[in-house]
Amino acid sequence: MSSVPVIEIKGLRKTFRDFWLRPVAEAVRGIDLTVEKGDVFGLLGPNGSGKSTTIKLLLGLLAPSAGTVRLFGLPPRTRAARSRLGYLPELSYLHPFLTARETLHYYAGLSGIGGKAAKARCAELLEQVGLSAVANRAVGGFSKGMARRVALAAALVAKPELLILDEPTSGLDPIGTRDVKDLIRSLARDGVTVLMTSHLLGDTEDVCTKIAILSKGQVAAFGRTDELLTRKQDARFTIAGLDEEQAKAFAAEASAKFGREVQFDHPRVPLEEFFAETVGEGR
Repeated sequence: MSSVPVIEIKGLRKTFRDFWLRPVAEAVRGIDLTVEKGDVFGLLGPNGSGKSTTIKLLLGLLAPSAGTVRLFGLPPRTRAARSRLGYLPELSYLHPFLTARETLHYYAGLSGIGGKAAKARCAELLEQVGLSAVANRAVGGFSKGMARRVALAAALVAKPELLILDEPTSGLDPIGTRDVKDLIRSLARDGVTVLMTSHLLGDTEDVCTKIAILSKGQVAAFGRTDELLTRKQDARFTIAGLDEEQAKAFAAEASAKFGREVQFDHPRVPLEEFFAETVGEGR
């Protein structure tokens, strides 16, 4: 028997109405999506495509006009579903007078974690997000990137099985961005399901195993990231140790053999990797 999907959306619609119940905007127009355990799922789309509304429907903050939303087979507003969910909003509002450690203890208490378990979990998360050295500083004095790390740690306090991240790398520098992406990959390897939205498509491509692109409240594309982005009608070859003249000769020979234009370029390292190596933090 197949396992229940972590997220299952069928025929989802959401129409916003005015005071007189007249339809004002149809934000979501019949979405079907399934997210399985261990997926890192990217929910993408331009502004106004229905992403934020879909996230609010998943969180139970809005009720659908039609269709169903299920988390672990349960309605999202049930306590059983919410207890297995972690959420990082696009804008995080932290108590500025609390330290990073106190902030995590506060959220641990809200999650029903106390005593030694809370202390150990908070210390683990501070290390995980790179804030152990500033754990006793008030978050009101943190940069946007540091505050973002605190908020991410808070979303992980209760060890959620499903983590919903809204613009998770917003405000982070390149090193912080890479660390968050590494953390997302690590969580997925441990069996955590991640759903993220981002306008930074490079970050999404780096970590998401599946993506859905929304347009005007509907799913315009859905599938595995590598399959959607691979152009199988083209082929690229990498041959180590060729100088410019040899590469040009090989391209000319291949062009004559196959009767079509053959282009070549030189391999590049990702800018993120080059940046990390340049500032001395490359792995």
